[in-house]
Amino acid sequence: MKFLIDNALSPILAAGLNEKGYDAVHVRNIGLASASDPEIFERASIENRIIISADTDFGTLLAFRKSSKPSFILFRQTDKHPSAQLKLLLSKIASLEKDLLSGSIVVFEDKRIRIRQLPISRED
Repeated sequence: MKFLIDNALSPILAAGLNEKGYDAVHVRNIGLASASDPEIFERASIENRIIISADTDFGTLLAFRKSSKPSFILFRQTDKHPSAQLKLLLSKIASLEKDLLSGSIVVFEDKRIRIRQLPISRED
């Protein structure tokens, strides 16, 4: 799986994912530090990357896009320390792979994980 880490999170997540064999880049390292959310979506779509962020706007934008890609992981109401976020992500990533590859929004919130398949329809 390939990941694009948004500016709302530390580059430590990209480094930690890369150490575990994943292909992860942080927006700061590819000239997108000040990019708009649509630009980040476009880059993630072109490179088939899963966006990881703490910015809830991405979920809203995905709902309006009516697209099944890119998948999105949201850290919401979790420990804000990058090492804790990385540990949580790495502990769950294998079980989320199928959902992420097929297109979904995954929300890490307190002690639970919510998964919503993309595209989001009006019935959702």
